[in-house]
Formats: sequence, C-alpha cells, structure tokens
Amino acid sequence: MVMTSRTTATAVNPVLRVPPASPAVAVAYFGASLAFHADVSDVASALAADGDPGFVVVDSRSTASWDQGHVPGAIHLPTALIPQQAAALLDPAVPVVTYCWGPGCNGATRAALALAQLGYQVKEMLGGFEYWAREGFAFETWEGGERRAADPLTAPVDDDADCGC
Repeated sequence: MVMTSRTTATAVNPVLRVPPASPAVAVAYFGASLAFHADVSDVASALAADGDPGFVVVDSRSTASWDQGHVPGAIHLPTALIPQQAAALLDPAVPVVTYCWGPGCNGATRAALALAQLGYQVKEMLGGFEYWAREGFAFETWEGGERRAADPLTAPVDDDADCGC
C-alpha cells in the first residue's frame, strides 16, 4: 500500500483521529445544540429590539454576584431557589434563557436543568455574564448601569459592526 502524505497526516492528526460525523448526524447534533443554547449577541439583539423578545432571562447566581453586575431586565433566581420560587417569578408559557458567570461555570446548565424538570422551556446563554460584559453590552450593578468597551477578542469593536456569525 502506498501511503500519501494526506494518509499519513490523517493517521497521526489528533483532529482527525476520530473522523467527523456524517452530515446527517452533524445536522441532528448542531440543530439540537441550537435548541439548547443561545449566545450573548443574539440575546442582546432580541432584548434591544422593539417589542417582546418572547423569552425571559434568568440570572442563576448569588445575590453578591447579581449585585456585581447582571443583564438589564433579567430575573434574579439563584439555582438553589428555583424549586421554591420559579412558579411565582416565571410564566410557564414563556421560554427562559439562563446564565451564570461564564464558560468556566456550569451554573446556568444546572439552572436550566432545574427549570426543565419543572416543565419550563429553557435555553442556556453561552458565555454567561462574562461574555455579556466582554462583548460590550450594558449591564446593571447595585450602583447603577455600566458598560465596558468590547473586547476585540470576543466581539467587533464597532458598535454597528456585524461579526458575520
């Protein structure tokens, strides 16, 4: 058998050591991923548009974290309190988008699970509060509103620039 450089590279390449899924399997996987996740730019865009975005945002962090900064209009509902307080704060007919600190934290995932177990339709906001702030979106603190410049490693620095996603 004659091995080409492509065959040799594929055999040792850690990216292709496990071959990519078939297109049909990829469609199912990525479609499901979008059913479970939203990114901060899409959430911010929907919240900024005129009218009802069709969902509510839930911050699942502690009160100290909430006070440090949160998405404007979000509902503060720490994960541990979801079983006792969700029914009083959330309409079961309105989808929920959860968030926590950032990509290194699975608090939003735990909150989404707790809400789904109670019958809510739910998505997790990828990037959490960290990426909300890093992408330059306004947020609220216990002292008032704040906004930081967009981090050029996470978002276009021009307010009207589209990342092309």
